[in-house]
This record gives sequence, structure tokens and C-alpha cells, in this order.
Amino acid sequence: MFHVKHPRLFFCRLFHVKHFLFLFSAFPLFSLQRPSTLAIINEHKHFYLIGYFQKVGAHVAKTIAIVNQKGGVGKTTTCVNLAAALTEAGQRILLCDFDPQANSTSGMGVDKTVSKGIYDALIGEVPVEAALVHTKYGDVLPSNKALAGAGIELIGMERREFLLRDALDKVKDRYDFLFIDCPPSLELLTLNALCAADAILVPVQGEYYALEGLSDLMNTVRIVRRSLNPRLELDGVLLTMFDGRTNLALQVAEEVKHYFPGKVYATVIPRNVRLSEAP
Repeated sequence: MFHVKHPRLFFCRLFHVKHFLFLFSAFPLFSLQRPSTLAIINEHKHFYLIGYFQKVGAHVAKTIAIVNQKGGVGKTTTCVNLAAALTEAGQRILLCDFDPQANSTSGMGVDKTVSKGIYDALIGEVPVEAALVHTKYGDVLPSNKALAGAGIELIGMERREFLLRDALDKVKDRYDFLFIDCPPSLELLTLNALCAADAILVPVQGEYYALEGLSDLMNTVRIVRRSLNPRLELDGVLLTMFDGRTNLALQVAEEVKHYFPGKVYATVIPRNVRLSEAP
């Protein structure tokens, strides 16, 4: 994990109530096994989490889709670390791996060759409860190779846009947060995620072409909100792989803040070689 000289000041400065999810993502999954990291989280979690749940309601599950049609921007890393950190903080978490690459599945310690996964629950082959995998970092609806062809296979099904929402609704009341790791596309799988979510989190890489395709994503979100899921909102934009030493990264940050005023999280995820080496 990256180092800060004064971690408590780091928390106080960045751990705003509305941003509490994303501070946890600053801790790579492997670092959550360190007593020093857990001590910091445990010391601060109650004040901020209590304040947050007083705002949104302690028994209302929130479904957040981690989405960006560009690949390699940190969707899976963000999703896995949020799930693990909030589980360590005492929350009930479900991670739904909706990417056929199944990186979130393996990142949560689940064998991606599992015989039953989210695809089987979507088509009704097994109850969604039977596809759940329990891990020490939260529950997982795993992806497997069958999901790769789902975009074509699901086209002929009724209510195809709502298959994921219908599946998650059967277990949603068991959790505080549900995270959906979306594939790098705007096809049927991502549309299902947008229809199932209460909000989206958009990781944006702090490099050239960072804004490429975001207009298409936001246009899709507007269409979904207007026609299929009126409750869908943009929770925020998370800058990832950020190197504040470069003019390019600073320029990208300014452009993102310009296009998404008030929606860019104070927490940024820095570029870190040790994080990329963690798997």
C-alpha cells in the first residue's frame, strides 16, 4: 500500500461522510491483513459509518455498479477492495462479478472455474442463493466462462434488461451494500447492471484519453434513468492510477472535475507498483 506520514490526518482530511466508501479503496486487499491497517480502520469506522447510515437508513441496502467501458481503469481493484474493507468494517457485503473475465471472482479468493455462478442464476438454472459463495471478505456471486456468451443468449429472453435486478432482489435484504463489477463495454450485461443499481461509481484513470467514452457512458445512464431505472444516479467519479507529480495527471484531474462538477471524490488512488504486484 502507499504510505502517508500521518494516517489519522489522512483520514480526517479525506474521509468525508459521503466519501467513506472510497477511502477504504486506498488500502489494497493484501494490506487489510496487516494489524496496522485494520487498527486505523477500526479506530475511525464507527463515527463515520454511523453518521452515514443515519443519513441513508441502516436497513436500506445500496447497490453500486462500478462501471466504465474502458478496460484497465481500476474497476475490479476498486470493487474488490471496497467489498473487503467494508466487510472488515462490519458491513454485510455482496460482490456480484458481472465481468466474464472473472477477475473479481479470483480477487476475492474464489475459484473462477466454479460450476454455478451469476449466469446460472440469471437464466433460472439455480436459485441465486445456490450461486452465492461465502468468503471472509464478503459474499460473492462469481462469474464463470458461461457469462461470456450471455450477451447473445439473453437477447431473446423477456425482461432481459432486468434479469440481474430480479436476481439480486431475492437476496438484497441480507446486505448493506451490493457492488457490481461491470465488464468493459456498454452492452447487455452492463445495461443489466445499470438497471439493477441505485448508483454508479466511475473509475477514471489519471492518464491520456481518460475522458474518452465517458460521454457515451453518461448518455447511456441518462437513457436508462429516463426509460428503465429512474432511481439511478451518479454517485461519483474516482481518479485511479493517479501520479500527482506529472502535469498530465493534474490536467486530467482538472478536466474530470470540469465535466463532473461536485462529483469527483476527494480520495484519489495513486499509481503504485506494489498494488499491481499484489495478486
